[in-house]
Amino acid sequence: MKTAALQSFLHGIHPADLGPGPRTGVTPLPDLNRALNESFASLHLASAQAELIRATLLLWHDHHDAAHAIVQDMETRDGSYIHAILHRREPDYFNAKHWFRRVNPHPCFAGLAARATDILRKSGGDALARKLLPRGEWDSFAFVDACEAAPSPSAMSHAALREIQQAEFEVLLDYLCR
Repeated sequence: MKTAALQSFLHGIHPADLGPGPRTGVTPLPDLNRALNESFASLHLASAQAELIRATLLLWHDHHDAAHAIVQDMETRDGSYIHAILHRREPDYFNAKHWFRRVNPHPCFAGLAARATDILRKSGGDALARKLLPRGEWDSFAFVDACEAAPSPSAMSHAALREIQQAEFEVLLDYLCR
């Protein structure tokens, strides 16, 4: 129930850019916060859980500064994971890797590996799969490198990276709603 209600915040707009955006179609910050507050009240979430979810969804909607303000002082694995994604999209790849070192491995990585495997199989991304999924396990550092080296937005591998990033947000949100 929680997951379905909150997953709707990830849909209805095209996948997030690998970089900071902004993109059209995202919900303005005041409207998004209001809608999240209403959802959180009806779902009876603990405050720490709600703030992690808020940061994730603010980041998805390209509200980097607001998301950063939430996760900046969260010394948890989950807070560090969101912080790492934020810096990857900023883009500050060196700092993203710093935060991923605080995370590795994260419980989401197994689900993300499965989703990325499917995405790359469908897109013919065998070479990218070998980089991102050595031994079938998710490599967050390789994904940072792939985002940094991403070809033009019109390239097929760029589209696959964006799709994997969306899967990352979906898997993370499912995990945070547990």
